[in-house]
Amino acid sequence: MVLLLSNATTKYYQHILALAFAVNEINENPRLLPNVSLGFHIYDSYCDARMTYQAILKLLTIQKRTVPNYKCGTQKKMLAVIGGLHSETSIQMATILGIYLIPQLSHGSTSSMLNNRSQFPSLYRMIPNEAHQHTGIIQLLLHFRWTWLHHFLKSISFNNTMGDNVFFSKNRELVSDFDIINWVTFPNRSFHRVKVGRLDPLASPGKRFTIHEEKVTWHSKFNQMVPSSVCTDHCSPGFSRKMQEGKPFCCYDCVLCPEGKISDQKDMGYCDQCPEDQYPNQDHTQCIPKSLSFLSYEEPLGAIFTTFALLFALMTSLVLGIFIKHQDTPIVKANNRSLTYTLLISLLLCFLSSLLFIGQPKKVTCFLQPMAFSVVFSVALSCMLAKTITVALAFIAIKPGTKMRKWVGKKLSNALVLTCSLIQACICSMWLGTSPPFPDFNLHSVPGEIFIECKKGSFTMFYCVLGYMGFLAIVSFSVAFLSRNLPDSFNEAKLITFSMLVFCSVWISFIATYLSTRGKYTVAVENFSILASSGGLLTCFFSPKCFIILIRPDLNTKVQLIRKKDTGV
Repeated sequence: MVLLLSNATTKYYQHILALAFAVNEINENPRLLPNVSLGFHIYDSYCDARMTYQAILKLLTIQKRTVPNYKCGTQKKMLAVIGGLHSETSIQMATILGIYLIPQLSHGSTSSMLNNRSQFPSLYRMIPNEAHQHTGIIQLLLHFRWTWLHHFLKSISFNNTMGDNVFFSKNRELVSDFDIINWVTFPNRSFHRVKVGRLDPLASPGKRFTIHEEKVTWHSKFNQMVPSSVCTDHCSPGFSRKMQEGKPFCCYDCVLCPEGKISDQKDMGYCDQCPEDQYPNQDHTQCIPKSLSFLSYEEPLGAIFTTFALLFALMTSLVLGIFIKHQDTPIVKANNRSLTYTLLISLLLCFLSSLLFIGQPKKVTCFLQPMAFSVVFSVALSCMLAKTITVALAFIAIKPGTKMRKWVGKKLSNALVLTCSLIQACICSMWLGTSPPFPDFNLHSVPGEIFIECKKGSFTMFYCVLGYMGFLAIVSFSVAFLSRNLPDSFNEAKLITFSMLVFCSVWISFIATYLSTRGKYTVAVENFSILASSGGLLTCFFSPKCFIILIRPDLNTKVQLIRKKDTGV
């Protein structure tokens, strides 16, 4: 016995007539089901859950059966249920029919929820899976680059005809290979039937959809109307479509893909983002691997910095050699000879420390950079500060009755250099102990490059180091500036004033430039600041002394020293 549960409205009345006609034809033909007669009951669900459950319960408790043209005993066994047409109704029916494992045939349900065989064990769907049709339609549109144009065409509908390979899948869905037929309907109600492809759901993913492009024929009016189907020509690769506001959807602008994105096909609706280690080519049509970048010794900029670092280091060594050779002369002995040697050695190390910023950053070089850069510079600045204070105290100490004489000497200078340097060493140790610099790959600083840099680790500690160096430089400059007119031997206070002015100018410029550069040019700014400030101290402070030692030895005498102290000239 076949029973139907459906919405018996006028819209679906043809389904009821079709069922009644089919049952009548089967019963009148003795060759189809010999000695068996089919009967049916029709219930209306009204598309309501409560009415659906009520109808199902009536089906399960019915005692009589209606058999067309026959009067016979009733059978209590229910053979199957057809319905419902909609997924919601089918689900409501299946929750009860599945308990009794009564076969349920659905001829219109497409919900993916019905794929759950444990929840709906006796439900069979009589329509193909629409997902295959959707896949075919989308691939068809992409292949022919069609758009849905309701201005050259009145409508386009996609229908399918079942193939010969029809069966139920494991999910008890009806599976079939089918042809894809395109019906093109024109405004004058004429149409054209085009077989454009075939879909086989059992084939491998790359072969499920086949397009018979060579068999496609087009209606003459269709060919005439296609050129006017869009307001804009195709967008080339490297561009994406942008809808024009207030115009039909087929009207769009072609916009160049933004930075970091590409489109490798025509008429793309959006641009794809390149991976982080790649960047777009000039046309924004493909992604290209980024090149590694760092300030190397081989490139011109790195070679120039290396040359100047070695040249300044050689000059510092020569100056140190000159002072050692003439260590017994008044100009070398004046104002603490050992302090001068310490200053020259620290300047030598400053020049050599710049080489740590050239070449591919490694874990060791990144770790050594803060110590070599900050501590060595602090020693040099401490020496300049000690020299400046020594000049000021020496003038005060020569006054009668003063008690400052005991503070003038090597002990004060050495203690001052040691204390100032240790403070910077402690700051640097805190930096290296908490968040030390480390090599890092910067993927975004420079387009098209992966910049290998020494990450500062902690910018707070980095600026603390710079701030302390600036403090020492400003104090040295201030004391030297106030002492510039004192009767100092060989005008050392004036030399310190000019040297610290150059040093402070370089590092103030460094901060502004450092924040505005990217990539290896940031390292170049650091290198330039180290070389320029160290070179400024070397040339401004020591070149006049070397000139007297080498060119004017007649001025390098004790008489000249005493005369300058007495006259202040």
